[in-house]
Amino acid sequence: MNKLTIAAVAVLSMSLAHTATARDANEDAIKARQAAFTLIAANTGPMGAMMKGEMPFDKKAFAQHASNVEVLSGMPWSFFIPGSQKGDTKAKPDVWNKAEDYRAKAEKFQEQAGKLAMVAKNGDESAIKKQFGATVKTCKSCHDDYKSK
Repeated sequence: MNKLTIAAVAVLSMSLAHTATARDANEDAIKARQAAFTLIAANTGPMGAMMKGEMPFDKKAFAQHASNVEVLSGMPWSFFIPGSQKGDTKAKPDVWNKAEDYRAKAEKFQEQAGKLAMVAKNGDESAIKKQFGATVKTCKSCHDDYKSK
């Protein structure tokens, strides 16, 4: 397990432990899912920059970021608990009103993130670029429907 994955698990574990004892579990759930999404973005950013040619393509670094995203892709969803739609969140009410569709999109993201990690291991930049696009598309579909700007 790499350092980022260990750090992510530690941060989220502390959030979970804190959630169990906090007065406002909803606020803690919001913070925990935002932390997970922040870590996902911290990994997709450099991959996107590589794909756009804004930074040199580094097969090893890309594969590590893709692996991190695969691990992180399953973390945020359990923190969308009932009641956590109120507070400092950009989650739209439809996350809860259309929970089945939201969950399906989350699962699609996890699936595509897994494929990206697998494709990234072989280092074929063309295949990686195609799969990165498919993975980002699943992110965007949730943002378009379920995240306030």
